[in-house]
Amino acid sequence: MAMRRFLPDGFTLSLIATVVLASLLPCRGAAAGVFEVVTDIAIALLFFLHGAKLSREAVVAGMTNWRLHLTVLASTFILFPLLGLLLKPILSPLVTPDLYLGILFLCTLPSTVQSSIAFTSIARGNVPAAIVSASASSLLGIFITPLLVGAMIAGTGQGGLSWHSVGAIVLQLFVPFVAGQVAQRWIGGWVRRHATLLTYVDRGSILLVVYTAFSAAVLQGLWHQLPPPVLGGLVVVNIVLLACALLATRYGARALGFAAEDEITIVFCGSKKSLASGVPMAKVLFAGHPLGLIVLPIMLFHQIQLMTCAVLARRYALRRDPVQELSAGSGARP
Repeated sequence: MAMRRFLPDGFTLSLIATVVLASLLPCRGAAAGVFEVVTDIAIALLFFLHGAKLSREAVVAGMTNWRLHLTVLASTFILFPLLGLLLKPILSPLVTPDLYLGILFLCTLPSTVQSSIAFTSIARGNVPAAIVSASASSLLGIFITPLLVGAMIAGTGQGGLSWHSVGAIVLQLFVPFVAGQVAQRWIGGWVRRHATLLTYVDRGSILLVVYTAFSAAVLQGLWHQLPPPVLGGLVVVNIVLLACALLATRYGARALGFAAEDEITIVFCGSKKSLASGVPMAKVLFAGHPLGLIVLPIMLFHQIQLMTCAVLARRYALRRDPVQELSAGSGARP
């Protein structure tokens, strides 16, 4: 049972299988064009469903804890980019320039929604506040991430950000989200009752983007640019970033005087980075770059954060309610 928490989940195995498929059978020519169109439709549908699912009542109920939300947003959009830039002299020699560009992009991404809320719930944290913080981060990231990417890329000398890219992200992500919010009156209940549909669209859109991105990267010689030491270095860079974020959010929340349940929310919402938002944004923002190398850091960080936070959430839960946690653990044994 203890080892199961460290094993990859089904979605991670699907990501690995998609990368293998793209390596062996990359899409090219007319097929690549078809995949691009299908991927764009899937991403728009994903954000439409997110808009239809997010309850406005839950947002209003959780908005009063403004100090918590500002702390989460500061961790997501200020702390992480600073870590990426400050640690660059130490960490960049472990990877290639394109991979570290992907690391910098990772640092600008919004927080996840589903896993942030799920881990907060497991750890007995402030779930309504987590819903608001994670959702606000995801929504604001549509605008903040492109601006941060433009500033950070300009600092690396690898090009800047065009307003066309920002407009493309708003059109592909924000407009469908707003349409979903408008349609929530009629379909919101149905979407919440069929949450599995959102999960399939969420994961399916990511797999489509990963397949097209890695197909193009393989055709450009991706695996010749990624020897095992570089891949190992990328894992180390991701672990260092996550460890710094977890420590900063945990002890920062305590220093700011937050209650235990609010600390949990800050830790799990402020240390996450969204694969669901990051992959489609990368597709637009890095059209002229090797996209496979840009999204690889996000894919690795996604799995590392899930495994680490699963263990951390159980420890928080045990600390807050040891009797209930031990009872649940004994009931799970055969």
